[in-house]
Amino acid sequence: MAHSTYTHMWMRTQSNLKDILELESVGTSIDITKDAAAFFRYQTNLYIKYIRIFRKLEIIQDQITHPQKWKVVDMLLEGVMGRILEVRKEMVDKGLSEFHFMDDVIQDLKLTPNNVEIPIPKYFSRQAEKLRDQRRIFFTKLLQPELLTPEEAAPQSSDEAVRIIQIAERARQGRLRSRIMRDIWREEQREKNRKLLPPVTMEPGDAATLIQKTWKGYNQRKQTIREREEEFEFIGMAPSEDFKKPVTDSGKMDARHVLQQQYMADYEKAQPIIKQTVMDTEGPDIKETYREQIRHWFIECYNTSGKFPDYPTVEQGGSSIIFAEKMPDQLLAEITEQELEKENQKSKKGNVVEAPKEEKKEKKGKQKSEAKPEGFSYFLPNIIEGNNIYTTMWKERDESSNLRQQYDVELEKEEKREAVAIEIRLQVDELMREELKNLRMAVERDFSEPPKAKPKPKKGKGKDKGAKKKEKDFTANRTVASLCDELIEQGVLKAVPQVALSSFLGDFSYLGSTLLSANISPMPSLYDIRQVVTMYAILPLGSQPLHEKAPLVKSILLAGPHGVGKKMLVHSICTETCATLFDLSAKNIAGKYPGKIGLQMLLHMVFKVAKLLQPSVVWIDDAEKTFLKKVPKEEKALEPKRLKKDLPKVLKQVKAEDRILLVGTSSRPFDAELKPLFKVYDRILLIPRADYASRYMIWKNLIERNGGIVTNALDLTSLAKISDGYTPGRLVQVVKSVLTEHRIHQQTKTPLTANNFLRALSKTEPIYQQEETALANWAAKTPLARKAQRARREKEALAAAAQEAASKKKR
Repeated sequence: MAHSTYTHMWMRTQSNLKDILELESVGTSIDITKDAAAFFRYQTNLYIKYIRIFRKLEIIQDQITHPQKWKVVDMLLEGVMGRILEVRKEMVDKGLSEFHFMDDVIQDLKLTPNNVEIPIPKYFSRQAEKLRDQRRIFFTKLLQPELLTPEEAAPQSSDEAVRIIQIAERARQGRLRSRIMRDIWREEQREKNRKLLPPVTMEPGDAATLIQKTWKGYNQRKQTIREREEEFEFIGMAPSEDFKKPVTDSGKMDARHVLQQQYMADYEKAQPIIKQTVMDTEGPDIKETYREQIRHWFIECYNTSGKFPDYPTVEQGGSSIIFAEKMPDQLLAEITEQELEKENQKSKKGNVVEAPKEEKKEKKGKQKSEAKPEGFSYFLPNIIEGNNIYTTMWKERDESSNLRQQYDVELEKEEKREAVAIEIRLQVDELMREELKNLRMAVERDFSEPPKAKPKPKKGKGKDKGAKKKEKDFTANRTVASLCDELIEQGVLKAVPQVALSSFLGDFSYLGSTLLSANISPMPSLYDIRQVVTMYAILPLGSQPLHEKAPLVKSILLAGPHGVGKKMLVHSICTETCATLFDLSAKNIAGKYPGKIGLQMLLHMVFKVAKLLQPSVVWIDDAEKTFLKKVPKEEKALEPKRLKKDLPKVLKQVKAEDRILLVGTSSRPFDAELKPLFKVYDRILLIPRADYASRYMIWKNLIERNGGIVTNALDLTSLAKISDGYTPGRLVQVVKSVLTEHRIHQQTKTPLTANNFLRALSKTEPIYQQEETALANWAAKTPLARKAQRARREKEALAAAAQEAASKKKR
């Protein structure tokens, strides 16, 4: 695509963004207590519109080459991503559910589920690829220096190279000889079979008729199948061949990435040159203008008050407050007020009266609420600022002379003028302070009083009570390489299998709102799980600004039966963000770092390395074992409850700037104590069994991925219906057991059918009703579910009271 394509796309996106900002202002007038349905309708509309803008901005940010435009788009993208997470948190807090069903709104807006799916930004994958290469080199040097890349490894000797070539050549000759011997053996077998068969005699005419009959039948069947497919395509019952072909434009996209990097490098090189040019050409005039304005301020203050003013300090802003649009007497009044406040604070320090404890608690509560009041957004100002920059700078800008979309020199000069003006103003401040001293000495020499000696600051005795104790560093003298080496040897720091999140298959829930309207609680689909994991884990871990300002999620618990994809999601999070994986499962750390001190050392090393190699994921498999109600006899030697006391303490030390996520996976969460488990994990996600739409998608994708060909002879609808209750992990086992190498080669003669998979499926265990019921009962005891139950009871009580009052009025 051309540069103008993405410019027009940005223009349309900004128009939609302006509409959303107007919608944001309307939302403040909706009260959830009076009209909950209208509030959630508004929140859902806002959420979907932000996602649509996010999808467009992500494409623009990935492909736009203009460096200055890219900076604005990047700021907007970060703001929109953060706003989506904020709106999502508000929906969860008000709706008391992790999952929200928006099929009715999507239908009203005439959209498809793909239009509202949250994508993983493409620059995440590029950043992850660079980080993955750096980590690979780091760990290769650490573990196996002999496996370095040819550029880094030492050159091999000629004898060693000859030996490797000889081994490869002998292996090639052996493979070739075995292939020739196999062909000879097959020919001998065919010859033996031919001699054993009786001679066949047939008239030439009959033989020709038989051949014609066979060929015409085959040809007609093939033509009939083709005509049926064309008819289905015509009436819209099957996708066309053009639709089936994947649209790939990766070559052009990669070329734009190279161009983007080149233009950005040129832009960064040109910035100091442009700044120096502005400094040399316009700096003297700016300097002289500042000096004249400040001198004029001196004279006006002297004429109004009869004395020269005190020059504003650096903390007050220096001459920047002089250049504000205020009169000299107003500036003098503000400066004197600030000085009086400082003197009053100093005088009050000695006579401090302690407030009662209740007032202190109220003040603390006020400070917390003032830090982030309800409805406050960290990211909305960024969106507004980006929108204003586009409106004032880019909307009406003529770029007919910049067809290659390189950086704009005049625009950069305008930005650099502000930085140059600040530097010059600081220099002028120093000069004018000296000039002000000289003026005072010349005019007010006779009236000046001897300077008072400044009181010496009192040295504090002892430590401040409010000072926090520094964390003890058990490994202060050790390098990161030595810590990583030890953690790898102990099996705590592990390699991550490369699994994309798109491999976690699941279709949209098409009947969620319909079931809710019928007072039936719908189960979330695997599509919903994928969306929630993207928002809680991948987006914050992939972006440092997003992790610092977005609603903080330190830990996630993924619960569900065996085979639903919990471990796959952990690996997907690490793959999409190139996160370092630490395994603190009870089985993995059994017998390692014994004792209380050993456990503290282990946690200290893990979280220290996790902070140094951000982003990081700390994984605990079988998370329920850490909080077991009663440890079985066979597991007492493993000490599964070792982390119960220390894990919450370590999690408290994780701050917003630390891109560390604790992920627990559990197939039997109902065996754990509820309070400590829910205290450690911020978000709890129960992964359900796959519904019909998801099972259909999983069957089709698994068969094609393992070499199978899906034809009309394969009834996927029946397979999806029969496999109700089976987890995706079990379906993977079934498909791999059926699609052997021999069966894949036979597909051209005997296509795959549903019967091929039924026999293997009958030997696989499904999810039994008892296990599913136990998980559902446990999920009803989570903190969010309990809040929802209380709110539902209160609503029912209010409705009953209103109905009773109405019946009394009728009587």
